[in-house]
Amino acid sequence: MPPLSPPPHAPRHARLGLTLHSRRAASALALACLAAVTQPVSAGPVAERQRSSGELRVCIWPDYYGITYRNPRTEQLVGIDIDLSAEFAKSLGLKLQYLESSFAKLVDHLLEDRCDIAMHAVGVTPQRQKVLRFSQPYLQSDIYGITTRSNHVVRRWEDIDRPGVRVAVQAGTFMEPVMTEALKQAQMVIIRPPKTREQELEAGRVDVFMTDFPYSRRLLDNADWARLVAPPRPFHTIPYAYAVKPGDDDWLRQVDQFVAQIKRDGRLETAARRHGLGEIVVK
Repeated sequence: MPPLSPPPHAPRHARLGLTLHSRRAASALALACLAAVTQPVSAGPVAERQRSSGELRVCIWPDYYGITYRNPRTEQLVGIDIDLSAEFAKSLGLKLQYLESSFAKLVDHLLEDRCDIAMHAVGVTPQRQKVLRFSQPYLQSDIYGITTRSNHVVRRWEDIDRPGVRVAVQAGTFMEPVMTEALKQAQMVIIRPPKTREQELEAGRVDVFMTDFPYSRRLLDNADWARLVAPPRPFHTIPYAYAVKPGDDDWLRQVDQFVAQIKRDGRLETAARRHGLGEIVVK
């Protein structure tokens, strides 16, 4: 192996030549690193559209308590993904634009390119994975029942799947396929707008409706008639993530980097605790 520096007896010009060569090599390396850093993080079709419009288009479901919820008194959007979508837009240097969506319309809105990303705690199900792409999970939830305090038909989890019990699920949510498979004796009722699960329950047309942890908090925090029916052991825990349309790996990578960053720097946990969701954070 040749020596890393000229020996002491080498001519002075040789030592100076090596020093100059080293400085030039170091400068070239620094310039290469700077060029790499200044390259765009994403060069896919989503990034191209964002550069031309200056906007990050985010699909939300404004009825999702603790996640992306429009407060009926103030008309303000609040929730963990309202906070985090603002953080994401800021990190990209883009203006934030919301599109009101729902779980029933989620796939169409993404595939029709009406939004760049769905940020409303989208459950990662096999059905959705066939048509959408997901970030790493950031929340997770099991399924819970909500009934009324006066209901004597459903008192415990074991009472749900019994003959004559009417079990409601919101159309398009992951509870729909799960409960379709799980219920053997009870009757499942699929609720579609303008009907709501709460109205159907209060009117006595269903005995219980199935929901997740965030939505259950809405009833327990705001309705004195509501009673939680929790499974005695994990029933069907599912991860929640951000969803994008297929075909732009650069964009999905950028979304994943954002999720990883908010986990590392504590922004995810801070936002989750602010909205009562600290116990379902995926770290």
